[in-house]
Amino acid sequence: MGTIAGSLLAAPFAAGAQSTSGIARIGYLAVDPSPRQPEREAFLQGLRALGYVDGRNVVIEFRWAEGKPERLPALAAELTALKVDVIVAGGGTLGALAAKRATTTIPIVFPNVGDPVADGIVESLARPGGNATGLCSLFSQLIGKRLELVKQVAPRTSRVAFLLKPDSVPSASMKDMLSAADGAARTLGIQLQIVEARAPADFDRAFSDMSRAHADAMIAHSTPAFDVERRRLVGLAAKRRLPAVYSNGAYVEAGGLLSYATDFVDLFRRAATYVDKILKGARPADLPVEQPTKFELIINLKTAKALGLTIPPSLRARADCVIE
Repeated sequence: MGTIAGSLLAAPFAAGAQSTSGIARIGYLAVDPSPRQPEREAFLQGLRALGYVDGRNVVIEFRWAEGKPERLPALAAELTALKVDVIVAGGGTLGALAAKRATTTIPIVFPNVGDPVADGIVESLARPGGNATGLCSLFSQLIGKRLELVKQVAPRTSRVAFLLKPDSVPSASMKDMLSAADGAARTLGIQLQIVEARAPADFDRAFSDMSRAHADAMIAHSTPAFDVERRRLVGLAAKRRLPAVYSNGAYVEAGGLLSYATDFVDLFRRAATYVDKILKGARPADLPVEQPTKFELIINLKTAKALGLTIPPSLRARADCVIE
């Protein structure tokens, strides 16, 4: 673990920051250790645009869970012990909760929490209260869109498996997500099959359950534990010849069929603005949580062809990215 340098532009250090050394220290907590993780790069670009210089007015302490979300609490405690000025809590809800449980005083910025109110991270979107604020990704609200996409690419679909990690979010958020999925499925005339996998070790059993239930397609709820094994998950869907719609574009880049999701790269870029405001003296309690403004539809035509599916021209025209 160490400090990661970045070639950031010069700017005077904000007077409101907590550091006594004249250099702000930012803790960055995340699950995926990939050196070219696009979200991390977007966050650094956001800082660069605001004029922060590594070694002059900012030092970034990166802590990676090495693909193991269960390590997030210990890493959050490490950053708290370092007395960083602000913690950027990646890793979705699990990362934000780990940071919240580690400190009630150090400001926390979360870039990608599904429902921070239901998850108990903030009191309200308009007035977060406490020491955390950031951006939400509207996971539950997008489930209906993903089911609609299933019907567009595979119109004869009547039964869709919904793959999720039951302990990936607090029970209130999970209840909201399942309610949204059930309502959307009823509207579309789809029978929904809830399939749980607590870890990638459960993937084989989960896909066997889908086959036994004669699922025609699948939607998947992205979590850090799934993300690090996305190639295996995508491969299992291909093996079972299941059209699948994901909640993260990285799955489509790995060979998945479709994704419709919040633009996570944009969320991490915007998180830098929160860090800037906090370093200049703003209180997280007074900074409203922002909702996403950009959504991405990504289509993998090679995968569609392998599944014998024809992507409607209208859907291709809407796509932000088409992989051929």
